[in-house]
Amino acid sequence: MPPSTWNAAKAKVQLRLSVQRLRIAQQKKEAHAKGSRRDIALLLEKGKIESARVKVEAVINEDVNLELYELLELYCELLIARFGLLDQNTRDPDPGISEGVCSIIHAAPRTEVKELLVLRDMLMHKYGRDFSVAAMENRSGCVSERIMRKLVIETPSEELVDGYLGEIAKAYSVKWASTSSTTAAAQGSVLDDTSGGDTLESLPLYSREISDKLPDIPPTEDETGKPKTSAGGKMEHSKEETEDEFAVLARRFEELKKR
Repeated sequence: MPPSTWNAAKAKVQLRLSVQRLRIAQQKKEAHAKGSRRDIALLLEKGKIESARVKVEAVINEDVNLELYELLELYCELLIARFGLLDQNTRDPDPGISEGVCSIIHAAPRTEVKELLVLRDMLMHKYGRDFSVAAMENRSGCVSERIMRKLVIETPSEELVDGYLGEIAKAYSVKWASTSSTTAAAQGSVLDDTSGGDTLESLPLYSREISDKLPDIPPTEDETGKPKTSAGGKMEHSKEETEDEFAVLARRFEELKKR
């Protein structure tokens, strides 16, 4: 039962006890999660994918619960650091500790830490029924959004489950690939093969002829010697005309490749 009056010394002791118990609980959860991950790796190695997927959902929920414990531990440490604000004789907590007080009152029942529940009773008694009910119902969003997200109960998405399975398989050197990634890779290879085959077939035949005949660099006078003349003594093409024709052919060739 909570004390009849607020006792600062007992409250500080209870805060420290809550921090210690939260840390112990986290260590137990981490050890249990490690064993569960090892079991999941064995299931993947044996090809029991569906059993592994069911088991990994429990691991995900435990990880979320572990993050909740970490946040509550931080809020308890915050109240210890700002205990002078907590010990003020007011019916509403100071804004510097209000979120921590509301979060502990709201989320403590979702934990298995008895010391935190005792601390919750002390805080509820100090700030009164109205404030406590508002915190339990999260009126005006006084509870931390991160705490609220950790309290949501929902089925993990398929992408998250695949991500966990992939990391577990990698950590324990188990060969495994998710069905979604395999399907996506197969579709990508089909698209690559299709696009690669269509590129050459879609080009007109005359584009290949132009490609074979097109010189890499237009000839210069040094390479060809003097300009050739016709039987009538006139030049067949000037250097400027040759460069213009090359530019036109090159531009046409690039346009054909884009079709």
